[in-house]
Amino acid sequence: MPRLVALLGVAAAVLAACAAPPPAASPSVDPADWPAVLDAARGRTLDWYMFTGDEAVNGVVDGYVAPRLAAEFGVTLNVVSVADTGDAVNKVLAELQEGRTGSDTVDAVWINGENFATGRQADLWACGYPALLPNARFLDLADPTLATDFGVPVDGCEAPWQRANSALVYDSAALGPADVASLTALTGWARANPGRLTYPAPPDFTGSMAVRTFLYDTAGGAVPAGPLDPALADALWARLQGLEPALWRAGETYPTSQDAVEQLYAAGEISAFFTYGPGTVSTKVADGVFPATTRTAVPDVGNIANTSYLAVPADAADRAAALVLANLLQDPRTQLRFYADGGIYPVVDLDRVPADVRAAFEAVDLGPSVLPPGELTARAVPELDAALAGEVDDGWTAQVLQR
Repeated sequence: MPRLVALLGVAAAVLAACAAPPPAASPSVDPADWPAVLDAARGRTLDWYMFTGDEAVNGVVDGYVAPRLAAEFGVTLNVVSVADTGDAVNKVLAELQEGRTGSDTVDAVWINGENFATGRQADLWACGYPALLPNARFLDLADPTLATDFGVPVDGCEAPWQRANSALVYDSAALGPADVASLTALTGWARANPGRLTYPAPPDFTGSMAVRTFLYDTAGGAVPAGPLDPALADALWARLQGLEPALWRAGETYPTSQDAVEQLYAAGEISAFFTYGPGTVSTKVADGVFPATTRTAVPDVGNIANTSYLAVPADAADRAAALVLANLLQDPRTQLRFYADGGIYPVVDLDRVPADVRAAFEAVDLGPSVLPPGELTARAVPELDAALAGEVDDGWTAQVLQR
């Protein structure tokens, strides 16, 4: 998943871009005239800037999306790897600053969070097309987890294509369903079994989610709005401070990454952890990395969900090809391929897709360790806005880590 923390250079470039003249008109393409979009896209090479640290996503993009783009639509997909999505935003901003009339290097970006917001501030993104994509009829674009991106209204300026749903991963040989039914029950189990639970130190993406999950629970399931209420913050910090002695190494140190947490679980040092990728657990069980008794659960507070989007620069030279890519990514059969091959949860509403595709989704056997999509999305709650999420991370560092 693209990192949420934009580079300092992005912020500086935004200020410069906002003062620069607006870009020249982009190549004429009307998303409401889909046959014309397909004609304009054919024969083009599409430069998709994307984070390539997710092997499950890479496998489907390379093995399914790219060949289908070429065979059905005559579009050649060129994936440009970025370690930080802010680098792609920087590039678009730099081209705008240089007064280019059309981006000849960035046609589409895998984006969310602060990087999307940064581009919105500088009017970088093409807007108005997502609801006009033919496959948009299979999505509920009013769903809060699709309509807002870390608190920023999407407003038709990015097209959703995959979900990240949080969940609790646990070893059912050590914990029972009652132990994972709520965060209160999980905390009780952890105190009775010290050292068997941990989470990465924020601002690690998953570690931040774990803290935000406790925040939602402390707030009674409500989605807090910023700035953080002092009484709620005090209750959260007290709760997490009280949990520390029950954590791995008594909370004297925290893993620095989600990979480190999963290695602890694979080695049998811990028995439970939070994840943003529950669908990938089955592969690790099948490969013998995780024990066969691994299961996933959603505590009663619900699970935090965020969405990955495709953003198209307003002056992209190959905007038509980018729209074709956005539409293909939302194709129910593409969504099925991401789910079946990569355990990546869909953005399509399974009640809206063709009956045969829904049946195929239901027939996918990811093993007993993975929850079906409906059980994850039924209690999903949206992410906090980016500013409040950063405030929570800073508060955790000051009040928990450095206390």
